[in-house]
Amino acid sequence: MLKDAYRYKVWADERTLAALADFERKYPTSPAFEFMRQQLNHMVIVEELFKARLLGEVAPHPATNTEVVPDLQVLVQRLAANNAWATDYLARLAPVELCSTVSFVFADGQHGAMTRQEILFHLINHGTYHRGAIGHALDMGGGKRPADTYSVFIHSAEPQRRQRAGG
Repeated sequence: MLKDAYRYKVWADERTLAALADFERKYPTSPAFEFMRQQLNHMVIVEELFKARLLGEVAPHPATNTEVVPDLQVLVQRLAANNAWATDYLARLAPVELCSTVSFVFADGQHGAMTRQEILFHLINHGTYHRGAIGHALDMGGGKRPADTYSVFIHSAEPQRRQRAGG
């Protein structure tokens, strides 16, 4: 289920990024667009922080956001790289490793410990939360919010589910 949920995250991220690109073409200087980029920046940084934790590496960022937010294209590339890495990581991870605990220090200095499975679930859930904020900003700014729920994903991935029950 975790692998399927990550496939969903990648799919939903791609739909959100397409909506952001469309919004940027129409409203490049909109405060709503700046907010959306900030949300995406935070999402990307958190994923990079947890990747480093999973690999036992030094934190690549001192905080979960930055004063200067990168251009959308940079964020798109970083999110795609994060998603490709996590998808590959999940494919290579032995089931027993999912339950192993990773100890780390959060950006605020607090200590934390989570299993690898919990970290990966957190990244899925965290992305959903921030895509929701981006979707709301798209609505408020005059853009088009993508349909990005799990039910839309699963029926897109498996169109035969749209057939009537018993038919």
